[in-house]
Amino acid sequence: MVDTMLSLFGRANAIRQPSAISSWSAVGVFFLFLAAILHFPVFAQAEIYQFIDANGTVSLTNVPSDSRYRRIDLDSTSLRATLSEKELERVIARHSRRHRLHPALLRAVIKAESDFDPMAVSRAGAVGLMQLMPQTAVQLDVRDIYDPDENIGGGARHLRYLLDRFHGNLPLALAAYNAGETLVERYRTLPPIDETRRYVSKVLRYYRHFLFADAGSGLKTVTARARATRSPDLAFSAPPRP
Repeated sequence: MVDTMLSLFGRANAIRQPSAISSWSAVGVFFLFLAAILHFPVFAQAEIYQFIDANGTVSLTNVPSDSRYRRIDLDSTSLRATLSEKELERVIARHSRRHRLHPALLRAVIKAESDFDPMAVSRAGAVGLMQLMPQTAVQLDVRDIYDPDENIGGGARHLRYLLDRFHGNLPLALAAYNAGETLVERYRTLPPIDETRRYVSKVLRYYRHFLFADAGSGLKTVTARARATRSPDLAFSAPPRP
């Protein structure tokens, strides 16, 4: 019956969505297919595999013929609405350490890209918290583009690469994240694209905000610890007279 379901989309071994068509159509077909699977118990028992090629073409199958197909876990966090704030902070902290990025910077990019929505999809087809394009996700070895952990890991790795490529110039790296590194290389400065310039300004503004928030939180923590460890017997003692 799974083969029959898949054949409705053209063939039992694949469902393909060309990257040139509307991203909303591609994503709609993808989730329509998953919804149908989940609706029927017999389909829900089947294993479904996904492969995204270098052009961003998505293939779904229940009989993978290529080792690059990855099983879709229908019960995984990729189909859940959100992560808790603590879980998200742990993921951000881990990938920040791994890729030598400040956690506030990753938060700023996530805020600007998706407003912390792991299921966000742009009109251009970018997906997830850090809005990875499918072909970029393939290059970054991201298997499940909707999984918050993998999405942030891929985005952090890409941002680290762009910072290294542009010699630590954060505005240029952010512009390349938004508009592509080729365009930034061509102009050797912020491209004359209003959307990209607004994006860079927005991320930098969020970055400053999160930096100040972290600093304030750290100061409160240090103050609280100092108060907690201060001896009550010495707290109000007058200095000894000579």
